[in-house]
Amino acid sequence: MRTAAARIGALAGVALVAACAPAPTPHPVSAPAPPTPAPRTSPPPPACPPDGIRITELGVSAAMGLRAMGLELVNCGDRPYELRGYPAPRLRDADGDPIAVQIIPGARPITSGFDQPPARLILRPGERAGAALLWRNLVTDASVVASNGAHLDVAPLPGRPAHPVELDGPIDLGNTGRLGVSAWKRYDGPSATKPPDPSDLPSTEPTPDSRL
Repeated sequence: MRTAAARIGALAGVALVAACAPAPTPHPVSAPAPPTPAPRTSPPPPACPPDGIRITELGVSAAMGLRAMGLELVNCGDRPYELRGYPAPRLRDADGDPIAVQIIPGARPITSGFDQPPARLILRPGERAGAALLWRNLVTDASVVASNGAHLDVAPLPGRPAHPVELDGPIDLGNTGRLGVSAWKRYDGPSATKPPDPSDLPSTEPTPDSRL
């Protein structure tokens, strides 16, 4: 009996000690690490067209109704590309229909000082050339609907394939129906070449005879 009582007392003491012991402190749970963002990658350059060139707009400068738009041609191919002459632009309206426009090599009779003659250019891969379009936003006859070119296609030279050129805004010819083009010129600088500023060009208005 004493042995049994001693065992019961020992078990009770162990239970009492266990009841008085402090509860174990739980280990802190670490928050999951945020996902690592994927590295940013630049979009791949557009594919080079089959003829090995790409034509883009460089923006438009405007002053007192005179507009000048810069164009850039880059040889994105793997062989030399020859140029000599003027770009051949074509305009289309918002519905995609062609707009009848008189293309003038140089700027006469739109303005003067825009008539540098063309030179032969051989563009190696990666080299660039520039040209410009020039027009006046004039309405001289209220009975003639003004022309707004919403879409522009440019061939590097007459007879070569035309390239669609994305525009920031319409080519607002008024009802003049005339668009001047400069000859291609080599650009030795970076791609961000600005278009010619009309304020740097003689702003002589066309004479009455030149409108004929």
